[in-house]
Amino acid sequence: MTAPRALAAVALSLGTLVTVTACSALSAPPTARRAPITQATSASPTPSPSASPAGAATLTEAMARAALVTDADLGEPWTPTQGAATWRDGVLKAKTQLPDCQRLLDALYADDVFGAGSPPRAVVGLDDAWNEAQLRYQVVAREPAETDRTLAWLKTLPQKCGQFAATTVTGAVEGAQVTELRLPETAGDARQGLRIMLTGESADGEPSTLTLDVAAVRVGEDAIGVTNGGLGDVQTDVTQTVVDLGARRLAEVRKQGRVQV
Repeated sequence: MTAPRALAAVALSLGTLVTVTACSALSAPPTARRAPITQATSASPTPSPSASPAGAATLTEAMARAALVTDADLGEPWTPTQGAATWRDGVLKAKTQLPDCQRLLDALYADDVFGAGSPPRAVVGLDDAWNEAQLRYQVVAREPAETDRTLAWLKTLPQKCGQFAATTVTGAVEGAQVTELRLPETAGDARQGLRIMLTGESADGEPSTLTLDVAAVRVGEDAIGVTNGGLGDVQTDVTQTVVDLGARRLAEVRKQGRVQV
């Protein structure tokens, strides 16, 4: 299947909200610092009545897994991840004198835009074998006010961190550029996206640019976070499609949970 046909298949799945549920290793082994990613199968379990508390007030792990977007949704060339890319340490583990920009770098390195206090209920990593990109998708249960604070902070970053310099652990200086990424208005109740580009040199001295799409969406009392990045071509339409499909699927899973209670 070609990439355009794969995206067309995803667009079709938006109408049906199929309940199937799944970043590239870039030819590199996993790093020890990154928390392991739970790989989802192409058919995650349907949440059962016993898994949902009274009134479905809390998003259960089974519900979160059922709300994941997987490689089955995206089609070729996406596959379950084979591990974290080595550029995570080489590029994202960096320091800057600007507090908000440092907070952004730390969030990117941890692969958690919502912060350490909001562990994911479910998370999946995917690899794009053609473009050597990685995508990480997570579903979290958070207070809506907390999610809105995160969205408001992200919205300020194109102005606060539009361009800044950071120093990696090897002493290399890289330039960073942060711009707003438009997300579908149909995705959730509130949303914010960013595109971050970090430019420096590779280990062999060649110019290198890491591109990262970051998206955060509030869906009712829950939230989803997406990162899609790599040293090659990072397709924003994939990020946008995943966000839209994921928000619709999470809303549907919540709706089904309420019916089952």
